Amino acid sequence: MPTRRALIGGLMAAPAWAQAAGDPGEALARAARAQVGVTTGYDPAYVRLAYPGGDVPRTTGVCCDVVIRAARDAWRADLQQLIHGDMTRRFGAYPQAWSLAKPDTNIDHRRVLNLETYWGRMGAQIWRAKRPAFGQGFPEPLAVGDILTWRLLIGDRPHVGIVTATGGPTRVVHNIGQGAREESLGILLQLKPVGHYRWRPRPA
Repeated sequence: MPTRRALIGGLMAAPAWAQAAGDPGEALARAARAQVGVTTGYDPAYVRLAYPGGDVPRTTGVCCDVVIRAARDAWRADLQQLIHGDMTRRFGAYPQAWSLAKPDTNIDHRRVLNLETYWGRMGAQIWRAKRPAFGQGFPEPLAVGDILTWRLLIGDRPHVGIVTATGGPTRVVHNIGQGAREESLGILLQLKPVGHYRWRPRPA
C-alpha cells in the first residue's frame, strides 16, 4: 500500500491537467470557448513579451494565441516556455524560415510552423498531409480538444484552431482575423488541412 506521503507527492508531481477533474481535451475546449467575445481583434505585430507566461492583451492576438491561452488556462501548461526549452536543446529541428540565429521567446511559440514541429516532436501528431489540398478533410476521427492546422489560400499562410464539438457538426475555435470565434469546421473547406494533433503536456 502506498503511504499517504507518497500519494501526496504523486499528486503534486502530476501535470496540472491530470489533477483537474474531467477530460483534458474537454478542459482545453472550454478554455478556448471562453475566449470568444473576449478576444475581438487580430494583430500579428511582433511584441516583446515577459518570459515565462508572456502574452499580448487578451482582446487581440493571432491564431496561435488561442491555443497558447487555452493550454495555460486549462492545464497551466506554458507553450512559450515549453517551446523555448525544446528549441534551446534542438534549434536545428525547427523551421529556419525566419533567418534567426537562436530562439526568441517573444515570437517562437506564436508561429504555427514551430507549434507543428513541437507537437510532432512530442508524439502528438495523429495525421499530417503529404500534399495539402483545398476541400480535403481530416481523415482520422476528431476528438474534442484536438488541434488542427491548415494553410490559407493567400500566401499559403499557416493557421491553427482547437476542436470544441464533435458528434454533430464539428466545431472549432480559432482566430482568422476577426477575433476568437467558434465556427463549423465545414466553413474552413477553403483552407488546406495540414496537421491533426492530440497534445497533452508531459510531467515536468
